[in-house]
Amino acid sequence: MEKIVLVLIVIINGMFGFKFIQDILKNKEEMKQEPGSNIFLAISSSIIFFFSTFGISDFAISTILYRKKKLVSDKKLPGTLNTQCVIPVAVMALAYISVIKVDPVTLIVCIVSQIIGAYIGPRFVVKLEPKIIRKFISMGLLIATAFILAGKFNLVPSGGTATGLSGAKLVIAAISLFVYGALNNIGIGSYSLTMATIYALGMNPAVAFPIMMGACTFSVPIGSMEFIKYGEYGRKITAFTSTFGVIGVLVAVYLVKSLNVSMLQWVIAAILLYSGLSMIIGDIKAKKAEVAQA
Repeated sequence: MEKIVLVLIVIINGMFGFKFIQDILKNKEEMKQEPGSNIFLAISSSIIFFFSTFGISDFAISTILYRKKKLVSDKKLPGTLNTQCVIPVAVMALAYISVIKVDPVTLIVCIVSQIIGAYIGPRFVVKLEPKIIRKFISMGLLIATAFILAGKFNLVPSGGTATGLSGAKLVIAAISLFVYGALNNIGIGSYSLTMATIYALGMNPAVAFPIMMGACTFSVPIGSMEFIKYGEYGRKITAFTSTFGVIGVLVAVYLVKSLNVSMLQWVIAAILLYSGLSMIIGDIKAKKAEVAQA
């Protein structure tokens, strides 16, 4: 089953790669006119996806960087954020699934659940207030951080060595990943949420990586091919992230593979804390901006 997943990752992302190469060959002159020095894009691509491999949102980092440097218009930003991560995330998924052991059934259930959530979830999610959702999620991430730290300081039992789930825990994981897939469509990343869920269910923290990367590498390419179809993305940025971004991924994967579970728990706690606080700070800034505008 694991081999089937790996083959499907190659096929689906290979389809994206074929469409992308076709498009840049057709529009190579237009791509040359796009802003951004080659050296800057090479370095930034490696750094962005180095951190992304640890679960830190490449969407968030890229949005800040590309807007500040005026590398892509706001109209093309959503498409760029999606297309640029397809190949690096595929490499992440292939590497993690190959080097980090996870129960195949658990992996498949989680991947399928997130794909379904990403596909049919928006029709339900759009009815909810994004601000309310973000508040609950930010608090949830901070609570998850507190839980991990409490375990590290022996305030509560901690640990978790399981590489698979069954029964009620597998159902909880499936429902959670379904929800996370839906939330991706309103701009809430699933990396930190998946980490928190995996940890809470008593699994080895390292198992979060093949699960969250595996889920994303199936759902993102489909939408990205639509952005390519309509030309609503940054071709130059995507070309650099598809090459130099992969270098950052491979370096980070080696580090994750060599980290012991105790160290990885500290890394995950830091990521969850960063994600939760950044969401709260973002909401505060948005509220101040609304007041100032009014």
